[in-house]
Amino acid sequence: MPRPKKCRKVCCLPKRSEFMPVGGGETAPVVMTVDEYETIRLIDYQDFSQEECSTYMKIARTTAQQIYNSARKKLAQALVEGRSLRIEGGHYQLCDGNEPYCGCGGCRRHRGECKKQEEESQ
Repeated sequence: MPRPKKCRKVCCLPKRSEFMPVGGGETAPVVMTVDEYETIRLIDYQDFSQEECSTYMKIARTTAQQIYNSARKKLAQALVEGRSLRIEGGHYQLCDGNEPYCGCGGCRRHRGECKKQEEESQ
C-alpha cells in the first residue's frame, strides 16, 4: 500500500489561476497544481534554493526537485504548444500565518513588513 501524500505548505494562492495565449488556446489546457506553482514562485521568483524551498514547504529536497521539474515541464509545454495554463488542485495546505519569522509563511518579500506589524502590536 503506498504511503499517503504529505500536504505541502503554500504561502498563498496565485492571483490569477488561468493564462491563455492571445488569439488561441482552443486545445486542452495544461494543468499545473498549486504546489507546483509554489515551487516555481519560491525557486525562480523568490530565488530560494531547492533546499530552502523544501524546508519552507515542509517536504524532502528530492520531492521539491520532482515537483519543480514537473512544473517547469508544464510551463514549457504551455509556451511551446501555445496552450492555456490553469493552476488548480494538488496536495497543499495554505500557510496559517504562524511562522516564527513571518506571519505570511516565510516569503522573503514580506519579512520586513511582518516585523513592522510585530513591533507595532507590542
